[in-house]
Formats: sequence, C-alpha cells, structure tokens
Amino acid sequence: MNFLAHIYLSGNNDRIKIGNFMGDGIRGKDYENFHLDIKIGVLIHREIDTFTDAHLIFRKSKRRFSEKYNHFSGIITDMIYDHFLAKNWNNYSEIPLEEFSNNFYKSLELHYKELNQKTQNMLPYMTNRNWLYNYQFLDELQIILGQMDNRFKFDSNMKDSISELKKDYILFEEEFTIFFQELITFSENKLNELQQKFYP
Repeated sequence: MNFLAHIYLSGNNDRIKIGNFMGDGIRGKDYENFHLDIKIGVLIHREIDTFTDAHLIFRKSKRRFSEKYNHFSGIITDMIYDHFLAKNWNNYSEIPLEEFSNNFYKSLELHYKELNQKTQNMLPYMTNRNWLYNYQFLDELQIILGQMDNRFKFDSNMKDSISELKKDYILFEEEFTIFFQELITFSENKLNELQQKFYP
C-alpha cells in the first residue's frame, strides 16, 4: 500500500503513523534506533506490505499493469489503491481528508528531528503538492506518478498508467473495496499484537 493507506491503518498514535509512513526507507533492524512507537509503526508497515503483496485481489489488480510496466506495476497498484481510499474517504473516516492530511503534515513537522533523511528530503514535495489529499484527483495522481518517474535513472512511464486505470476503473474500485476491508481487519489485529508485545 502507499502513504495514505499506511497512515490511515496506524490508529491514532502520531509516532506509529510516522513509522508506518517511513517504513520503506528504514532497512533491516535500523528501526531499533527510533522511538518505540516509530519502531511499532515500521513493523506494522512491513506486516501490511507482506499481507498486500500476497493477497490474490491485489495481485489481480497488479497483473493488469505488469505487461506494460513490469516491476513498476506494484508501485502503480499501490498508488491507485490510495486514489480509491482518498476518493471514498468518507466511507472510512469521520475526519475529513483535508483535515486528516493537514494534521499529519503538522505531526511530521513537530517530529522533524525524528524523521529519517529520506523523509526529511521528501517532505517539501509532499506538502507543496498536498499528496495525501490530492490522490483523489486523477490529474493530480498523474502528476505525482510523473514526479516518481523522475526518481529513476530510466523512464518508468508510470504516469501513463492512468489510461489503464480509466479503462477498468469500476473493476479496480471493486477490487480495492473488497481488499481494503480485509486489510483493515488484518492491520487492527496486528497493531494490537505489537502494542501488547511492546507495552505489556
């Protein structure tokens, strides 16, 4: 899953949200160097990724991008699932998405010194384009995918995947809805397990 889903699935603890958000950029046991709640966030991030990558519905969505985008297909599927979460946000949260997004940006600023370097470097781009809020808009999603293209030494052309999304839009949304409900249940259980483990 991508940023918005990871943050949403973290519960109400700001540092757990930050750890879950930073998870991809923290390798091996480097999480041991962070605050305990950030450590829990990194660990739940890994659990979410493992669950997602193995899930038949996610893999079904991903396969529609595989032939054209190869190993970028997983990133694209993560992004479009965040799109559907943002678009249907009111089905999942009583807090408006704009407020949720702004609160998280403020939390990142408050805990800035606890962020890894990768997150510190990314923060201005993320906040300036308001990624979390703008995932719901396809034109903005295409721009964000284009920004991600620039991170690679060769063209991934991920921004072009919006055309495939539009072609099977209803089907992708149906798959996301079924998958995400299962992921919510899984994440709640795993988060409870980790919190009980570290805060017995």
